[in-house]
Amino acid sequence: MNTSPSSSAQEARRALGARLRDVRRDAGLSARRLADATNQHFTRVSKIENGVQSPTDQDIREWCRACDADDQIADLIATLRAVDSAYLEFRRQSRVGLKRVLGAHTQQRYEATKVFRIYEHNVIPGLFQTAEYSAAMLSFWIRFLGTPNDIEDAVAVRMERQRILQRGGKRFVTVLEEQALRTWFGDAEVQAGQLGRLLELMALPNISLGIIPLMSEREAVASAGFWIFDDDLVALETPTASIQVTQPAECNLYARMFEVLKQAAVYGRDARALILKVLAELDD
Repeated sequence: MNTSPSSSAQEARRALGARLRDVRRDAGLSARRLADATNQHFTRVSKIENGVQSPTDQDIREWCRACDADDQIADLIATLRAVDSAYLEFRRQSRVGLKRVLGAHTQQRYEATKVFRIYEHNVIPGLFQTAEYSAAMLSFWIRFLGTPNDIEDAVAVRMERQRILQRGGKRFVTVLEEQALRTWFGDAEVQAGQLGRLLELMALPNISLGIIPLMSEREAVASAGFWIFDDDLVALETPTASIQVTQPAECNLYARMFEVLKQAAVYGRDARALILKVLAELDD
């Protein structure tokens, strides 16, 4: 069952509270003893542990130090920040158009990132899209979300962002499911143009493109597409929210999953052959 961004954030706050409770119990401290050690009322400790109230960065530092768990401070603070900012609601942001959703804060992240690890299961990544494919896809979201129709501006933002593909010092390690090659946005001509664009991008030395064939033996299946920006941010998109994961332990899990998915992919000549096969089927 799907949950709203707000209810999911509440669950994340409860999970953070449960982790802090485990830290306290592992240290053999009661809630009252921890409260005394951190100069707060014991009822506040209870509220934090039950997800009723969020701790501050300083609360976490003092909590961990009182429990002799300094090694967990960075991870718990990253979790706290994720609770507050992980869910950026599309409907709220997109009231002024999709250009806002694709806007400056995202551009800054792209500029700062050195290594992109991208996994998509049913769509071509935005950085690799043609203008026609992008327009067909974004037009659906404009209708679906009921946003102002700023399709030309939104596509222009996406095309401008693709300039980073030519910029030195950046690597793009990408894994696509074969289904992503077969998901149509627009007509056959649009799809053919998009597949041709993929073939061109494969020639760039800073782009690694792997494709996981349909009906092939594999170790794992990811439940959603995700992007890893360097080692400190994972981004996922749902129909209602953009989810940003910053907790180091969770980012590491996504990195491990990406490595597993890479092993199932084919590269180079075999990947090119798959794309050409789908192109040939368009003619049929």
